[in-house]
Amino acid sequence: MEQQKIDMFIQTNGQNYPEAKLPFLREALAKLDENKWAAIQTLQPKNPTTMLIISLFLGYLGVDRFMLGQTGLGVGKLLTCGGCGIWSIIDWFKIQDMTKEFNFEKLQAYLQ
Repeated sequence: MEQQKIDMFIQTNGQNYPEAKLPFLREALAKLDENKWAAIQTLQPKNPTTMLIISLFLGYLGVDRFMLGQTGLGVGKLLTCGGCGIWSIIDWFKIQDMTKEFNFEKLQAYLQ
């Protein structure tokens, strides 16, 4: 894999993945064949900042958890109105990291 393509991918999408896992990501992309590279280019990772905004305004309804594929927690948050607000406030501080982990796990499925 061309180093320039890898650098461009990291530069363009790096903010959507955990910073600590970027070296692993760079290494995995270097080993990738062209067929999988095309599939990775079509992925649309969720933006952590957008998820924070969604969490601020709709987090008490569990929308943020539903968007991260955590249906059970989304239903729990919906039924408890965000744990009477406490759960929603905690998620405001955690949602960006959770989004980056979600994006990384989704990408990792293509890297194997």
